[in-house]
Amino acid sequence: MKIICVGRNYAAHIEELENERPIDPVLFLKPDSSVILKNNPFIIPEFSNEIHYEVEVLVKINKIGKHIDQKFAHKYYDEIGLGIDFTARDVQNQLKEKGLPWEKAKAFDGAALIGNFLPKTQFKDLNNLSFSLEQNGEVRQNGNTSLMLWKIDALIEYISKYFTLKIGDVIFTGTPAGVGKVQPNDTLKGFLESEELFSINVK
Repeated sequence: MKIICVGRNYAAHIEELENERPIDPVLFLKPDSSVILKNNPFIIPEFSNEIHYEVEVLVKINKIGKHIDQKFAHKYYDEIGLGIDFTARDVQNQLKEKGLPWEKAKAFDGAALIGNFLPKTQFKDLNNLSFSLEQNGEVRQNGNTSLMLWKIDALIEYISKYFTLKIGDVIFTGTPAGVGKVQPNDTLKGFLESEELFSINVK
């Protein structure tokens, strides 16, 4: 299983981090060792003083595909989920200043929370899904897939040009504005169309 992440897919998030709007989707990978085991907490790593939460809609691939045309992309997934791309923002900023890859900031052990998945047939329109993240009961991020610069099927077409998609692969489709720092003893909860898909404690 591999995790393919999309950066800078919501305009407001691009603006809040003062990033340049990309011409094509920004892609990076997380290894399977970055996935938090079920019912485990997120443990703040010792190498960062600024870990940010980034809630994202997830897509789980259900069959092998390469060079997938956008009009056929819907056949390659049956489930939609929610997760967090944990980011060591201080480390990422240092790497970006030097033009270096982001893996140390994005792909460290425990950097990926994969919550529950739901059948996509449960939703009327995948391009109009509301989702949110709560930190200790306070809403910190509110997003809607209608605001994606590249929608799910367009992402699958683009990603499959470069990476063969395999059964069980997960795509993180990008985060909306509102990212922020996690603290010890935080509780983070994620909601997709008002249904809670994850709850995790921070240590």
